[in-house]
Amino acid sequence: MVQFNVRDYRREDFHILWQIDQSCFPPGISYSQFELKTYIGRQRSFTLVAESGESGPGALLGFVIGEISRRMGHIITIDVRSEARRHRLGSALLKAAEGRLRVEKCSDVRLETAVDNLSALAFYKRHGYSVMDTIPRYYSNGVDALLLDKNLLSPVSSS
Repeated sequence: MVQFNVRDYRREDFHILWQIDQSCFPPGISYSQFELKTYIGRQRSFTLVAESGESGPGALLGFVIGEISRRMGHIITIDVRSEARRHRLGSALLKAAEGRLRVEKCSDVRLETAVDNLSALAFYKRHGYSVMDTIPRYYSNGVDALLLDKNLLSPVSSS
């Protein structure tokens, strides 16, 4: 079992988070440094980081970037190092992000995932997300995305 805690992003985390993103997604879906900095730095966004009790570059295990827009939340990305997967880290990050959105009075949260990312789709469905639509050529490599939604006010949405 991987031990970790979830905390707010710190500026010195950036380079490692970018490396994690590059390892989690193929070119055309992973973010450039500029894109990642832009998402992290948006006025209404937040970034939560999962870290182990260890020190060094391997201490950062994953992260989630979310954004608040009126009463709608948006999960921009959730990334977990491959060696830390299957230890409920992604679930903890998603739950923490949803909690932050609830505090901000968001009633729903949306996110996109590539149509061919079957493990992500299964993960989000397990957490109460439903497919709303398909967005053609959403990613720069031409892959379509699925738009998913979750009601944060529903009593069953606390997974």
